[in-house]
Amino acid sequence: MAAGVGAGVGAIFQAPLAGAIFATEVLYRDPEFEAENLIPSFISSAVAYCTYNVGLALCFGYIGFRPLFEIHGNLRFDDPVMLLPLTVLAIAMTLAAFIYVKTFYGIHDLFQRWNIPRVVKPVIGALGTGLVAVGIYHLLGPVGPAAQHDGLSVLSFGYGFLQRIIMPQGDQALIVWVLLAVGFGKILTTSLTIGSGGSGGVFGPSMVIGGSFGALVGLMFHHLAPSLVPDQEAVSVFVILGMASFFAAAANTPVSTLIMVTEMTASYTLLLPAMWVCALSYVLGGGFTLFREQVGTRLDSPAHRGDFIIDVLQDMKIKDAMARATRGFVTVPLGMPLGDIVRMVADTSQTTFPVLDEAGKLHGLFTLNDVRQYLYETGGVGELAVAHDLAQEIEPLTLETDLSSAIGRFAEGRFDELPVVGEVDGEQKVIALLRRQDVISAYSRALMSHRQSQDQP
Repeated sequence: MAAGVGAGVGAIFQAPLAGAIFATEVLYRDPEFEAENLIPSFISSAVAYCTYNVGLALCFGYIGFRPLFEIHGNLRFDDPVMLLPLTVLAIAMTLAAFIYVKTFYGIHDLFQRWNIPRVVKPVIGALGTGLVAVGIYHLLGPVGPAAQHDGLSVLSFGYGFLQRIIMPQGDQALIVWVLLAVGFGKILTTSLTIGSGGSGGVFGPSMVIGGSFGALVGLMFHHLAPSLVPDQEAVSVFVILGMASFFAAAANTPVSTLIMVTEMTASYTLLLPAMWVCALSYVLGGGFTLFREQVGTRLDSPAHRGDFIIDVLQDMKIKDAMARATRGFVTVPLGMPLGDIVRMVADTSQTTFPVLDEAGKLHGLFTLNDVRQYLYETGGVGELAVAHDLAQEIEPLTLETDLSSAIGRFAEGRFDELPVVGEVDGEQKVIALLRRQDVISAYSRALMSHRQSQDQP
């Protein structure tokens, strides 16, 4: 699945490295990566990127292997003071991402609760999307035909509109209304289309929304602090970083978004400010996510629950599970007759019984099922059995055995209880009987302690 995600994103958005990293990062809300996916995603993303571009070249004469957007040739970051307005940008993009997520799932939940045939819902969503576009078209009428045309970007990919605001033409004062219309309109049309059950993605619209609002913030600083944002080229910085900041907040994927925007523009000159806005947006937007299925960490992932159990148990020893294992237990001498054993097991809740020799050392184990087997023997043979006949040799656990090995022993064997030996008066003797449930209880305590430590500020 991750390889497919990396391949699709890397090819469509002309960002193979970011697509591969996105596939490893998007699964978790906290800063974690699915490292096992990295190499398969690298390979699939590279193959998909080449195939996609060669296909475009063969079928449509498209010159492949170029970035999705063109930028100013001398775009750069050379003033640390710019980090101050970029902090404002990160805050604004986080707020916009919050509005986007709440609108998206608000409309989605509304359609889910609507008791009408499922096939009708996408029709209603498409109708709503069209009405939003028509409304924007008429609202932008006083601004001019070019603005009306740009307003219809809410119905399409919107990449052409993004290219125009990255390298704008004409009077920048007139574009403000278009930016507002496209930014909020794209939130509505995306939510209506996907929330109603229609087909579509969320990454492309996020770039358009983030770029539009980023341009607005850039224009604001151009008028308030022209020394920091002197011209349209400087505003383009806010467009590009707005794209990165917005999706980092919405999807909780700061690393892949940072790389994706730099690949889509074929420019690493804005790498440092992109790191700044992505980090701030990720921290500020940690309370919501565009992907509801995102889990917090590998600990919360059903796919890795078994891995986490093993990791925890490997760090724990038998002595960590001894709280209940040291309770009283019954042992059996080698020569105890079967009749005495039957009377003894009736008075205990044990299911497994250690058999000891004359020196008190472990000789073996037997279970209640072993006792039943001898009881059902015919011809009086069972009545002659003693504990030695029932016992099965087994390697005991020690206090330093890790619980991962212990749980493996339980899984491989037929015993629900295993003896633990320790030094008593200079000799190795049975000091406890560890149950399978004791190991599970120790794991549960460690898991609860880990979660409590994560919840503490």
